[in-house]
Amino acid sequence: MSEERKEEGKALTDEEVEAAPPADAEREAKLKAAAEARAARAAAKEKADAEAAEAEPPKPKPPSPKQPELDAIIALLKREVADEAVEDAYVNELNGDMPTVIVNNTHWRAAAELLKRHKQLQFDYLRNVSGVDYETHMEVVYHMVSLSSKREAAVKVKTEREDSSVYSATPVWATANWNEREIYDLLGIDFPGHPDLRRIMMPDDWVGHPLRKDYEPLDSEV
Repeated sequence: MSEERKEEGKALTDEEVEAAPPADAEREAKLKAAAEARAARAAAKEKADAEAAEAEPPKPKPPSPKQPELDAIIALLKREVADEAVEDAYVNELNGDMPTVIVNNTHWRAAAELLKRHKQLQFDYLRNVSGVDYETHMEVVYHMVSLSSKREAAVKVKTEREDSSVYSATPVWATANWNEREIYDLLGIDFPGHPDLRRIMMPDDWVGHPLRKDYEPLDSEV
C-alpha cells in the first residue's frame, strides 16, 4: 500500500489485490506443483523410452573382421591334424579381435608344426608364452605372429593341475625356451621335448611353484 493510500485510509481495488505478489505459502505451493509436474513428465518419458527399447529387438552384432582368419585356422587344423584337434575357438574382442583357438593337448605337437609351416598360415614368430592356473585346470597360451602377413593368433592348451604337461613348443619356435622354463618354474607345468627344462627364477632346491593358487610359502609374510 502506498504512503498516499495509507494517509488517505482508502482500501486497495480488486485489480491492485490481484496484481500484488502472492503470499509465501501460495508461492511455495505453486513451485512445488511445477516441480511435481516436471518430475511426472520426466518419469513418463523415461517409461516410454524403456517400453520402446523393449519393443525394438536388439540389432545383430556385426561379425568380427578377423572371423575369416579364425575360420581358416580351424579348417586347416581339422583337415590336416584331426577333427578333434580343435576343442573351441573364438575371436577375443578384448585383445584386438585376436583369433583364438583352444587346441586339444594330445594334438598340440602336430598343430604347432602346422601353424608355423603351412603356407596359408606361416606363424613363424612366437611372440609370447604364458601360463595360467584356473584352479580347475592349468592352461598354456601361445601368441603367434606371421612376419610376412602381420596376422596374429593365440592358441590355448589345457592340462590337468596334477601332473600337468604340455608338449614343448621350443623345437618349433626357439623363442619358447625361456618362457616355458619360467612357466615350469612358477606354475609346475612340465614341457616334454624341451631341451633344457629347469628352474630359471627360483633356486634349484626351491620347494613348490610360487604362482600356483594353492602354493603355501614357508614365510607367510614374504
